[in-house]
Amino acid sequence: MKHFFISELTEKINQEVKLYGWAQSVRKHKEVIFVDLRDRSGVVQVVITKANQEININQEDVLYIKGKVKNRPGNFVNKNLPTGSIEVEASEVKILNHTRPLPLQVNTSGYEINEEIRLKYRFLDLRRPRLFRNLQFRCRFIQTIREFFLEKGFIEVETPILSEATPEGARDFIVPSRLQPGNFYALPQSPQQYKQLLMVAGIERYFQIARCFRDEDPRADRAYGEFTQLDVEISFVSRDEVMKMIETMIIEVYEKLKIPIKEKPFPIFTYQQTMRKFGADKFDLRTEKEKEKNIQAFAWIIDFPFFKKTNTGWTFTHNPFSSPKPEFMEDLLTKRNINEILTTQYDLVCNGYEVGGGSIRNHHPEALKAVFEIMGLSKDEIESKFGHIIDALGYGAPPHGGIALGIDRLLACVLNEKNVREVIAMPMTSGGKTSVMNAPSPVDEEKLKELGIRISV
Repeated sequence: MKHFFISELTEKINQEVKLYGWAQSVRKHKEVIFVDLRDRSGVVQVVITKANQEININQEDVLYIKGKVKNRPGNFVNKNLPTGSIEVEASEVKILNHTRPLPLQVNTSGYEINEEIRLKYRFLDLRRPRLFRNLQFRCRFIQTIREFFLEKGFIEVETPILSEATPEGARDFIVPSRLQPGNFYALPQSPQQYKQLLMVAGIERYFQIARCFRDEDPRADRAYGEFTQLDVEISFVSRDEVMKMIETMIIEVYEKLKIPIKEKPFPIFTYQQTMRKFGADKFDLRTEKEKEKNIQAFAWIIDFPFFKKTNTGWTFTHNPFSSPKPEFMEDLLTKRNINEILTTQYDLVCNGYEVGGGSIRNHHPEALKAVFEIMGLSKDEIESKFGHIIDALGYGAPPHGGIALGIDRLLACVLNEKNVREVIAMPMTSGGKTSVMNAPSPVDEEKLKELGIRISV
């Protein structure tokens, strides 16, 4: 086991060390070989003299190096490298594993390489320092979020992955049941109903770094298939209190991680104001200079219409579980003035992207039922699809509300990446293929027979 990383070598001058890593580059100069040895923390120059020169080292070979850490002569110091003032004089060199010629370079930014190739060889692509820094920052980002909520008395609860299909604005991924042939699970688009059930259970303050699944077309700000969100739900809370809690969390996390924010507190716009001023409910408040400095500009949007007209009737604008603003509750219950009903929904935007959304929930069974009736669902449809949540709300459900924030989008903004796939370890391709592994792929006939499935296409 290695006991330290290359980044720590500047504290070990004149000490003998044992290093493990990859040969980032190999340069031969007369009777000396210079190897830039890389591990996840950085790069250091290793000097190999005659005694070890019978070893044939190639770029990206895996090496063990034993040697002494020394200061470089003044005129050879590399000021562009954190370890540029030192080098390791090797006394022992072992090749732990040779590499075949690489199908892609890993010592560039990677932007210039075809994405299909990068994702096919993602295990190599992740060697590039930019992507490792992205993953390392992602780890710190999520950990700092966790610390905030735990300090505020929240409980992290894992909700089910195999669940029931519900209309939440996107297509579900479905999973066949072997034990109940002909029936299917759905992968959750979000933990929406489960977190509301947790409020009925008396958890009061819940959060989760949740995996979510949506079968919708990919784009730069949305990965195909699966994504990660910060999911939060709170009992006995108002809209303004949820917004304040989340804003406080973001400011505290960003300040700890030294991420600049344009304006604190975050400006608040109504939906009508955003449409008049920006022409859309996603906008970027930064100046060109602030964009160059990658400053994060947050803003809240409130007072959304609850419903929108379709060719066949009405549907929700955000999600059906939201509560209307109190002054519109009577209109909801009586199904009047539907186009004028405003919801307690609140969206959070950053740098031109929607990075979060939530609402105060409908905690009265009759009010939730009215939403589905406005949407044109029959009594039987409401019972089969939502009977469980309507029934649960009848057992002393507290007033509650929450929000979901897109971790991938937030990180893409913070790290100034134009595509969320650059902040995800193993994303799917734009065509829906998994990184490295060959999925989706055919299933053998015996397995399909066991599941009671016949392929007709």
